[in-house]
Parts: sequence; structure tokens; C-alpha cells
Amino acid sequence: MIGAVLALSASSAPAQPPEIMLTVNDQHLTVEVAYTEATRMQGLMHRRMLPESRGMLFVFREPALHGMWMMNTYVPLSVAFLDERGIIINIADMEPHTRVTHSAARPAKYALEVNRGWFAKRGIKPGMRVEGVERAPPAR
Repeated sequence: MIGAVLALSASSAPAQPPEIMLTVNDQHLTVEVAYTEATRMQGLMHRRMLPESRGMLFVFREPALHGMWMMNTYVPLSVAFLDERGIIINIADMEPHTRVTHSAARPAKYALEVNRGWFAKRGIKPGMRVEGVERAPPAR
């Protein structure tokens, strides 16, 4: 009986998204992959900090003009929207606890969130390729 209760409580805990390594402009980044509806909706909400060179890769089902916003997010973030090949379309800086939507400038397959300023500090700009997105699980 106790084992069944422990197993039930463990299975009801949210699963940790998988992680992959990405590289852009010779910079390495470890990211959690939000590839399900639930993980995309949760994103980085409610986190109080994000370690340097860590982030979250959002994988969408179809390329579209996806938008990101920061309600219930404590950490200032930058978001890069990427096409299907991992080419950066545009980058936006976002403010915590706002509903301002930051959107892809053209259809994007991925969005990559990191600490605000991470891209700028490393000279990462639109047109550069993020390597490793092909290792992300497909969107569900």
C-alpha cells in the first residue's frame, strides 16, 4: 500500500524536460527542451534564476509567427526565434511579469530563451546558425 502511494505521488510530479547541448558562434548552451503543449505553456515561469549558459528551447509543431510573453516569469530573458534549420530570425529582450508579446519576424520553428543579454554579450546576431536543434525531440 505505501509503495503504491509513493509510486502514485512520484508519477504525478511534472516530468523534467529533456536537455540537449546547442552551439552558436562557438558558444555552448545547455537547454531544456519544451516540445509538448504542457512544457511550452509552462516555459520558464515561476523560476527565480537561470544559470549562465542555460536556457530553454521551444519546439513548435509548425513554423509560424510564434510569440512569447513573460507573465509569471521572474528572470529577465532574451528570446531568439529560429527557422527550421536553426538560423536566427530575430532576437528580442523581454521584461519579467509582462504580457507584452515578442514575436518572430517571419515563420519560426523554434524559440530559444536565455538570460537577457546572453546573445549580445557573445556577439550572436540574426543570420547565425544555432547548431544542435535537430537533436531536439519533435513537437507534440
